[in-house]
Amino acid sequence: MCSKEKFYITTAIAYTSKKPHIGNTYEIILTDAIARFKRFMGYDVFFLTGTDEHGQKIQELAEQEGITPQEHVDNIAAEIRRIADMLDVSYDKFIRTTDDYHQKAVQKIFTKLYEQGDIYKSEYEGWYCTPCESFWTDTQLENGKCPDCGREVHKTKEEAYFFKMSKYQDRLMKHIEENPGFIQPESRKKEMVNNFLKPGLQDLCVSRTSFSWGIPVEFDKKHIIYVWIDALSNYITALGYTPDGKSELYNKYWPADIHVIGKDILRFHTIYWPIMLMALGEPLPKQIFGHPWLLRGEEKMSKSRGNVIYADDLANRFGVDAVRYYSLHEMPFAQDGNITYEVFISRYNSDLANTLGNLVNRTVSMINKYFGGEIMPGDTAGEFDDDLKAVAAGALSKVSKKMETLHVADSLDEIWKIVNRANKYIDETTPWILAKDEKDRPRLGTVLYNLTEAIRIIASLLSPFMPETSEKIKAQINAEDLSAESAGVFGITKPGTRVGTAEPIFARIDAEKMLKELEDELGGDEEPQVEIEPFKDEIAFDDFEKLDIRVGKVLKCEKVPKSSKLLRFELECGSETRQILSGIAKFCKPEEMIGKNVLFIANLPVRKIMGLESCGMILSAEHGEELRVLTTLGDIHSGAVVV
Repeated sequence: MCSKEKFYITTAIAYTSKKPHIGNTYEIILTDAIARFKRFMGYDVFFLTGTDEHGQKIQELAEQEGITPQEHVDNIAAEIRRIADMLDVSYDKFIRTTDDYHQKAVQKIFTKLYEQGDIYKSEYEGWYCTPCESFWTDTQLENGKCPDCGREVHKTKEEAYFFKMSKYQDRLMKHIEENPGFIQPESRKKEMVNNFLKPGLQDLCVSRTSFSWGIPVEFDKKHIIYVWIDALSNYITALGYTPDGKSELYNKYWPADIHVIGKDILRFHTIYWPIMLMALGEPLPKQIFGHPWLLRGEEKMSKSRGNVIYADDLANRFGVDAVRYYSLHEMPFAQDGNITYEVFISRYNSDLANTLGNLVNRTVSMINKYFGGEIMPGDTAGEFDDDLKAVAAGALSKVSKKMETLHVADSLDEIWKIVNRANKYIDETTPWILAKDEKDRPRLGTVLYNLTEAIRIIASLLSPFMPETSEKIKAQINAEDLSAESAGVFGITKPGTRVGTAEPIFARIDAEKMLKELEDELGGDEEPQVEIEPFKDEIAFDDFEKLDIRVGKVLKCEKVPKSSKLLRFELECGSETRQILSGIAKFCKPEEMIGKNVLFIANLPVRKIMGLESCGMILSAEHGEELRVLTTLGDIHSGAVVV
């Protein structure tokens, strides 16, 4: 643990044009998880978020609504803050660019840059995209449209002030080269360097005269300070920065440790913002992380496409922590994630209800049933104990390493390794059988003690990601300590502690019923119809009966060395163990398969693949571009025949 080392983290401030959808909201959930984890590890965290409230688009929307721009942004900013609060976001400050202190600081920043010769007045003629607040030249347009959003642009000619970007280009290139972690992921850095810096920077338009909703230039009131100087400055004005003096808060927390932003505004944060800071003589942020998008199906969410899902709608149906879990777990580090109601419900049932919720419920129920709710001493050692303890106690270090590189989804996977190992431990130790014999009660007490400890560590590690769930688990096992220090130690729970009542943390959802409700509510199919492969020719029933389809419990699952496709499964099938190779490595994570019941064809000839025998075929189903292994619901014994 650190000794209160400072950590300053920000989201991009949300644009107040309309209510944010889950794709927009993902960013604040991600940033909150990082901020909470840093606090969990002992850092002195300052977490900033807020709203970007000026610009031509805001003015036009307000005119359409018949209200003032201030009334419009007040309404949307309140909605953005309400959603952040509902999602349990632990921000320390919420800045609005209409805040008086921010506007005054921005005016002084503009004046300073002008007086030192970094800003000059000229005339702009080119193409303007109102939604993106961006100017483009003829050569930058793609098919005559905005290269960022693909929307229509319009020709604009007006007097404007410009920032001398090229003056600082070489200095910025040198900084990026000397600080390889400055822009993350690596692919985003290459994009910025190759597409913008190497071809050469053009001077940046930093004022407008064609609309009035913005911060006036202090010495030339007909000019409005253009969005990027206004919006980007929030990261320092929120801390009390002005060119005239710096606050104690600014001196403590600046430079920012990380700006978390969407990949679509990377250019502004990795080129314009660092150059502005260089011109002001201020340190640059340590890191800028351009996260990917959360897509609806294969498309970016947009009201015009009619494919928007809102975070508060999801939370009202499934709970806040289910939304946080899905958002954090289903978004890869550097690639776009995907959300549909169907997949959301599937993840909810499999990961939250069946795997995590069931583990807690079974354990607390057994302690209540067998020992009247009292946790017994864990001093009767047996087989499988050491492995469970090692997995649980070793997880903190692994989660910390993943979080250091912002691999948040992988951090959750590390926590779920404990969940899966604990569920497997129940199957291995069979506490319901131990309960039948009085002489096995000490061992039964130890098994339940070990499960309680594993669950305590799970609750501790989950606290930055799913704080409400962590607290619910803590209450059910009556844990005293969920600190990071305790998460790395197995054996803290005091014997004699009494657990609470076993209550489902995540109640299983009837997927078919829920999807039907959503379909009725949305007035159409929730998901687009999927084209399926043509049905194969009919076969005789006798031919089908020749297939021996069985249930096998996955004991081991691992990648085959030197193969990018193959997984090696060891299946328990009744009293025998089978090895089966399956070419599904890119579709599932081996550790997630352990302990699951899968369906396989048992009477196929033995095949040799890469020198290994494969005794059967695991059944999978197509799901879009993926394959999903077919598993069973409920406890079906291994070796059962599928009829």
